[in-house]
Amino acid sequence: MTSVPSHARAVVIGGGIIGCSTAYHLAKLGWTDVVLLERAKLTSGSTFHAAGLVGQLRNSANITQLLGHSVSLYAELEKETGLSTGWRQTGGLRLACSEPRMIELKRQVTTARSFGLEMHMLSPKEAQDLWPVMSLEGIVGAVFLPSDGQANPSDITQALARGARMHGAKIIEDCPVTSIDRDARGITGVTTPFGKIACDTVILCAGQWTREVAAQVGVNVPLVSVEHQYLITEPIAGVTRDLPTMRDPDNLIYFREEVGGVTMGGYEPNPKPWAVDGIPEGFHFTLLNNDWDHFEQIMERAIMRVPALESVGIKEMINGPESFTPDGNFILGEASECPRLFIGAGFNAFGIASAGGAGKALAEWAVAGEQPYDLWPVDIRRFGRPHRDVDWVRARTLELYGKHYSIGWPGEEHASGRPLRRSPLYDRLKAAGAVFGEKLGWERPNWFARNGGEAVELYSFARPNWFDAVGYEHQAARERVALFDQTSFAKFMMVGRDAAAALDWICANNVTRAPGTLTYTQMLNAKGGIECDLTVARLAEDRFYIVTGTGFATHDFDWIMRNIPANMDAQLVDVTSAYATFALMGPNARDVLSRVTRDDVSNASFPFAHCRGIVIAGAPVLALRVTYVGELGWELHIPTELALSVYDALKREGGAFGLVDAGYRAIESLRLEKGYRAWGADIGPDHTPFEAGLGWAVKLKKGTDFLGRDALLAPRDAPLKKQMACFTLADPDVALWGRETILRDGERVGWLTSGGWGYTMATNIGYGYVRRAGGVDRDFIMSGRYELEVATERVPCEVHMEPLYDPQSARVKA
Repeated sequence: MTSVPSHARAVVIGGGIIGCSTAYHLAKLGWTDVVLLERAKLTSGSTFHAAGLVGQLRNSANITQLLGHSVSLYAELEKETGLSTGWRQTGGLRLACSEPRMIELKRQVTTARSFGLEMHMLSPKEAQDLWPVMSLEGIVGAVFLPSDGQANPSDITQALARGARMHGAKIIEDCPVTSIDRDARGITGVTTPFGKIACDTVILCAGQWTREVAAQVGVNVPLVSVEHQYLITEPIAGVTRDLPTMRDPDNLIYFREEVGGVTMGGYEPNPKPWAVDGIPEGFHFTLLNNDWDHFEQIMERAIMRVPALESVGIKEMINGPESFTPDGNFILGEASECPRLFIGAGFNAFGIASAGGAGKALAEWAVAGEQPYDLWPVDIRRFGRPHRDVDWVRARTLELYGKHYSIGWPGEEHASGRPLRRSPLYDRLKAAGAVFGEKLGWERPNWFARNGGEAVELYSFARPNWFDAVGYEHQAARERVALFDQTSFAKFMMVGRDAAAALDWICANNVTRAPGTLTYTQMLNAKGGIECDLTVARLAEDRFYIVTGTGFATHDFDWIMRNIPANMDAQLVDVTSAYATFALMGPNARDVLSRVTRDDVSNASFPFAHCRGIVIAGAPVLALRVTYVGELGWELHIPTELALSVYDALKREGGAFGLVDAGYRAIESLRLEKGYRAWGADIGPDHTPFEAGLGWAVKLKKGTDFLGRDALLAPRDAPLKKQMACFTLADPDVALWGRETILRDGERVGWLTSGGWGYTMATNIGYGYVRRAGGVDRDFIMSGRYELEVATERVPCEVHMEPLYDPQSARVKA
């Protein structure tokens, strides 16, 4: 008879490699009162049929670091536990069969160097020397990452389980969780067929069952199951145990050595969803029927690359479902809908590579109550309303699965599930030539095709087809006036007797000035890192209007809610859908606005950083005097049903002043010139305001306590370890997209967090942190000779500590 303890400090649900890694790391951190519950046997979900390739490089430095933790753990785990893991550091080889792919690989080499990984460019012959059984057909080059490798997923899981037990954790198999129990404050325990376990922390690592289990407590985990097939061959002459893993993305295939033969699989462009109506009962240690007809497209490419496959015997064909997500990244973190419920799921077929680091991050998050470092690319709070519709999630997920080995173009958009959330202006803007992007389900105009140009985006690592169109919009904002539809902004209202006191605690800047004022502020974590970057308008003594970026709606709402001090009368309401938002920006903005309203919008009556209600075309409008482009302007927040009337009035009167519709690509170019930071790229939880050059927006002199203040005060006499700087590179044949390596006097000191072209300044612009263990200051930064490594080529550049475009606010504040 299975027995379960009556209580535990934490319960981990799921005995795959993610759950066992999490239990192992929790126990090593001193949480010995941890129970892992597995409904059947360890590895019986999808871990047992995983292919076992372990790669590290991702577009994010922190996720690359997380995967590096996996490699470090797997290299030492056998020594600690006495169980074999099958880990072999064979290195990873990646091929290019087209010039665009070769450029992508060169950019990946530079990214690896930026993040401190060793990675090498190879000729086709050098690649074949590492992989002698492959054909060179179509190969134009390759790259090799020596620290990648392969492992046996089941062996690693069993070793992690033993390690968890050695450190005090309890693992119970054949014990399904029938319910997660909660109250209004969060987790209270779990129920099993063998009794209840009281606990206040649950970490849900149930693989493709995670969405169903989390839904019991109102938590949405947007993942779906997709079939994934690979085969294992008999021995092949020339295949040795030290053969690197190999990926041939142009041909959609991957390989690893397996007992003298190879494991070969791929990512077909027409994937097959599984369990659309739910996962069958008793589905453990179970595979699906092989679909050779579907696999044929992969097999044909594999035979071209490895001709021996045409005649070698096939030991086994594996068709196992795995969980995938709508953006191709896995899901970690504390659910916003239920405090102390943590999620680790949706690993998109690289769960083995991720497990060591993901389990460590989850454990540290649960123990400390905050993420150990910035994990935004995989944070569950990156999702929102559209992701509650499983059909939408499945459509987008299948598109992303089909693009698994596609070239990762800068600014690439996806097509499935669109259009979904639309501004009232959508049809008007589409008719005007808008080329839309999508964020959190919202259709947003990226740029406008004009003068008969085709409203289609053609992707490129060089200058894209929208370059001139965006330049026209940029120029309009700088010299005349531009109108941006930013309806997708997330918008919250905080109300209540203690609203001011709550925000005074949560915000780093002083938002409690008189009603009618507008404040740009960060919200900091206890380490002083930037969790939110937004504007707060004080509408009344007890009412505040908060505006933040589209993609941060769930994250920022959750952060504010979690940090309202107990017993304060302060309620937060999401009012995003209630208001359309237009940004009227440019030196002629006041001329246009004064034509459509009788309200006084002169600088004397309506100064910068203020807000007030005005009337436009019969509509009550909340106007915020603010800018993200470095020009005179207003954000106009309009009741949704009246948005078209306001737009028509602005267009009608704006023609005489050169008003044009403009999109988000122009906003990006404009903000780069002005030096405005972007959360999720330039700033985040790992950056303090002082490191980011935003110390002016912190109320340290006010003497008021606020979240993160102690952390900012502690090292004030110590030098900063990193500091944001601007880099310019005038060569128009070079394109900056981010992650290019920053070199000071020939030594790597950081990478670009964002990059693009500044049309007014006629130069490439990039931002990034200059880092040095001994500390950095302005003199150190400005005294160096700088280069940027772009796709493996070093290019001289200039460094700046002040905004490139700054008319001393003559236009902005006048």
